Amino acid sequence: MAPHSFNKHIKFKTFRILLENSWSIVVAILMICILLMLNGCTSKDEKINPSVKPLLETVYASGFVKAKDEYQVFADGEGYILRKHIEEGDEVKVGDLLYTLSTRQGQARSEIAKQNLKYARRTIDLQSPILNELKAALASAKTKKDFDSVNYVRYLNLWNQRAVAKIELDKMKLTFDNAKNEYELIVNRYKKALLDVENNLFNAKQQVTIADEDADKNQIRSMLQGRVFSLNKEKGEWVRRGESVAIIGQANSFFLTLQIDEIDINKVKVGQNILVKADAFPDKIFKARLAKIYPLVDVRQQALQVDAELIDALPQSFSGLAVEANIIIRENAKALTVPTQAILPGDSVWVEEKGKPLKKKVLTGIRTFDEVEIVNGVDSQTVVLIKKQ
Repeated sequence: MAPHSFNKHIKFKTFRILLENSWSIVVAILMICILLMLNGCTSKDEKINPSVKPLLETVYASGFVKAKDEYQVFADGEGYILRKHIEEGDEVKVGDLLYTLSTRQGQARSEIAKQNLKYARRTIDLQSPILNELKAALASAKTKKDFDSVNYVRYLNLWNQRAVAKIELDKMKLTFDNAKNEYELIVNRYKKALLDVENNLFNAKQQVTIADEDADKNQIRSMLQGRVFSLNKEKGEWVRRGESVAIIGQANSFFLTLQIDEIDINKVKVGQNILVKADAFPDKIFKARLAKIYPLVDVRQQALQVDAELIDALPQSFSGLAVEANIIIRENAKALTVPTQAILPGDSVWVEEKGKPLKKKVLTGIRTFDEVEIVNGVDSQTVVLIKKQ
């Protein structure tokens, strides 16, 4: 073999050995990577055991505290505030004065009504000029009617005796008929005048009553016994008819008015327990009970209003406090729970059996944001795998 060919053979053999060794190295590296990946994937699965704990399913609501029987006091009259009789926080009884209004128009109407009543009473008494004039006319008409009646009867008797002409009898009858008609006309006129003055008297009395009521409207009073939570007007300010001037409610009885999302309407019902937290008392949880569900949904907020009665009394009496509430829909004091991320679509979980992962169907119950109750499918000894992303 020539030296050149020998050298060429040696180089080729060396290259083949190197190539075989390289493939062995590559295969080894790949196997190591696969093992590392498998080990890494397995290490990403968190292993837990379901835990037994109390679990609640709730509906969120927000609202505020309101005094029982709380209402806005509206002014029936109008005018300037002459006097303010109470202050915020004062206790009041039914009928207690809150404000006194001053108005000249009301006083003028009252004086006019009283004068009209005085005049109406004068026109109906025995010395009434109008009725006395009609009475005199009535008496005169009656006298003439009676006189003409007697003459007519006398002429009728003379006619029967053929002592007077027929034309004389007819004249006397016509005179009597006119007198009788005039008398009846005055009688009707007297009755109408008497009815008018009686109606005028009645109307005058009613006007005085109305004027007195209008004058009383200048006295703004409390309609119930309770506490004054708010006063909207001060002395000297103008009050319009129908304007809100105060808020009054019971002093030591409060309830909650809450708003819930319309998607939760079918979940709530009267009697459900509620856990309440008030911003004013951040370290306390108060208990309440759902008392009333209103049938009208607020179309602007897409929310339903409900009322709740407080079971736990508030430390202090304030109306209008902001609150957040959780209405308890379902609860289980010993619920078997797993984290929410352990539940797969279709209500199943990954479990470890004999060292291998296995997908298992479960029956779920109460769901919260963080946890889900497992009713059937696993127990507290089951190893549940949570796949980390």
